[in-house]
Amino acid sequence: MARRHHYRRQPKEAAELNITTFLNLMVVLVPFLLITAVFSRITIMELNLPTGAGSGKSQKQQLSIEVIVRKNGIDLGNGKQVLAHIPLLTDDQLDRNAKTMDDGFVNHYDLKKLDDYLIGIKKKYPAKTDALVLMEPDIEYRVLISVMDAVRSGFIRKRNAAGEAENILQQLVLFPDISIGDAP
Repeated sequence: MARRHHYRRQPKEAAELNITTFLNLMVVLVPFLLITAVFSRITIMELNLPTGAGSGKSQKQQLSIEVIVRKNGIDLGNGKQVLAHIPLLTDDQLDRNAKTMDDGFVNHYDLKKLDDYLIGIKKKYPAKTDALVLMEPDIEYRVLISVMDAVRSGFIRKRNAAGEAENILQQLVLFPDISIGDAP
C-alpha cells in the first residue's frame, strides 16, 4: 500500500497592506493639483421674464424701453411703436480691428448707435432701470449677449471744466434690469 503523505497546510497570515508609496504619491499630487487648478469665476446675470399687460394691477402709464433685435437691424421702441431703427453695418463701416472675432463671427449690429440712443433716453429718465430685449428666433446667442451688454451699460467721453470732451471714457450704467423675450 502506498502511503500518502498528507501535509497539513499552515494557516497563512493576512497580508499587510503597505500604503506608504500611495501616501507618498498623494503628498506630491495634492499640492500639484491645487497649484495648477484654474480658479474660475462664474458670473450669473439675473434676468426677468416680461410681465403681461393683464397682470391685474392698474398702473399709470410708464415708459417702456424695448430693444428688438431683428435680422435686418435693431428696433428701439416704447411698447406701442418703433421709435428708431438701427440698420446693420455695411462691410465698409466695420472697423478693421473689430471686423471678425477669432471664430469668424462677424458683428454687423451697430451697438455704438444703440448706446447713443440709450444714453439719450437715460439722460431724460435717470430713474429708469429696466429694459426689454426681444429677439427674433434665428439670431445668434452672441448677438443677444452683445446687445444685453450694450443695454446694461455704455461709455461716454468725460468732459473737462470747459465742457470739452477728453480722451477718457467713462462707463455709464444704463438699464441693468433686463427682461428678455421673443420679438413680435
